[in-house]
Amino acid sequence: MARKRSRSYFAITAAVVVVAALAYAFWPRPTSVDMGTATIGSMQVTINEEGFTRVHDAYVVSSPVAGRLLRVEVEPGDPVLKGETVIARMRPASPAMLDIRTREQANASVTAAEATLRVARADLNKAQSDLELATRELDRTRQLAAKDTASKAALDRAEASYRTASAARDNAEAVIGVREAELDNARARLIGFDTTSGAAPDSAGATVPLTAPTTGTVLRVIQKSETTLAAGTDIMEIGNIDHDLEVVVELLSTDAVQVNPGDRVMIEDWGGDRQLEGVVDRVEPWGYTKYSSLGVEEQRVKAVIRFTSPRAEREKLGHGYRVEVKIVVWSADNTLIVPSNALFRDGENWAVFRVTDKTAHQTLVKVGKDNGISAQILDGLSAGDEIILYPSAGLGDGTKVTRRTVE
Repeated sequence: MARKRSRSYFAITAAVVVVAALAYAFWPRPTSVDMGTATIGSMQVTINEEGFTRVHDAYVVSSPVAGRLLRVEVEPGDPVLKGETVIARMRPASPAMLDIRTREQANASVTAAEATLRVARADLNKAQSDLELATRELDRTRQLAAKDTASKAALDRAEASYRTASAARDNAEAVIGVREAELDNARARLIGFDTTSGAAPDSAGATVPLTAPTTGTVLRVIQKSETTLAAGTDIMEIGNIDHDLEVVVELLSTDAVQVNPGDRVMIEDWGGDRQLEGVVDRVEPWGYTKYSSLGVEEQRVKAVIRFTSPRAEREKLGHGYRVEVKIVVWSADNTLIVPSNALFRDGENWAVFRVTDKTAHQTLVKVGKDNGISAQILDGLSAGDEIILYPSAGLGDGTKVTRRTVE
């Protein structure tokens, strides 16, 4: 009898243990979640883009005349002074090589010009003789007129003859000047390469020095080696990195409409150990089409940023360097903010799970600005409220929750 009673107690105990274990296994447990807090703080919305530095007033030095550029001695990075530093030297272009026909034509022109000059000199001799004769005739007529031997009319004719002979002499002298110029022009056509050696005449002392158009630094040398250039060919680029450096960023047109001159800019990831400061100087009014790395067609607008940080903090930056910028288009102090990952959609509204007494309560909120990290809450929460981060689809209003611990 005692043995049967003992077996009954054992069976009841085992049943109770099994039931308790099953109840424990299937009893609802609080869901582990990540939690955050609504806080009062500062918040800003930025537009983030890559940009590049450039010298605002870069001077491109080009060849003033067609000629031969001697080897450029200056190097990128060399300092130059306006009007003093000789940055390059040029020799004027040598005359073109003459072929046989052109040379014979030029020789014939010289011969003709020499003959014409001899004719002009002969005309001058004749005019000089006529003038001397008219002068003697005028002197005799004046002497006779003084003795009342020659008439007044004869004196007038002698004076007219003298003036005519004098004008003819002056005209002959002017013609000689013209003929001499024609002869020089004809001889100049014969100047050219030596037809035997093909070498240009020696012009080592006829170099034209090119001086720096501004005080600054040589940014790049386009033509380094000695070569023949046409007039207007670019040789090098000069700019003032110390006082004229700026940042150019290509914004999406939808972002550009939010940017205004004077907006604060934070310049990061430029290679230095500190963040640089700047302001938007201007947003250009002209947009253009650009294709992204994925082949997407985008409308871009250039914005120019002026540095406000001291030069000493960015002395390693040069022309054409890559930087990343954050343009602050909105900011506020002492505003209620929550992490953006706490928000989710409830129809057309935004909502969060607010935690009270370890229970999640779905709460509609009014969201202001959102920068992707933090969101401004205009209504629905108070400072210090605990909220659930990264709410999962399994959470619902009234769900018991517990803070997830990191092991």
